[in-house]
Amino acid sequence: MNPQFKKGVLTLCVLNLLQTVDQYGYDLIKQIGSNLPISEGTLYPILRRLKKDGYLTTYLVESEQGPSRKYYKLTKKGDQYARDLKNEWELLVQSVEKIVGKGEERQND
Repeated sequence: MNPQFKKGVLTLCVLNLLQTVDQYGYDLIKQIGSNLPISEGTLYPILRRLKKDGYLTTYLVESEQGPSRKYYKLTKKGDQYARDLKNEWELLVQSVEKIVGKGEERQND
């Protein structure tokens, strides 16, 4: 998969998951990784960028199983950005499906 395309899709996935509940990085990796290949080296730069841009905040939660976990939480700006990206994604998918569908129709003729 094209790295730039994947980065955009992963950003959308991260924001979408954080709209429902605050999460820590490893949990995000597990959830996204069950559908798309992702590594820590891919996720954490995305999280840092989103935080730097004001879309996320972080807080620490004590863990009984080791060091404190850093949780990521959407800001209001991040929630709006997530909604905007999702709308853009849906428009893109609809447009691509129209084109791909036409190609499939020609093959079946």
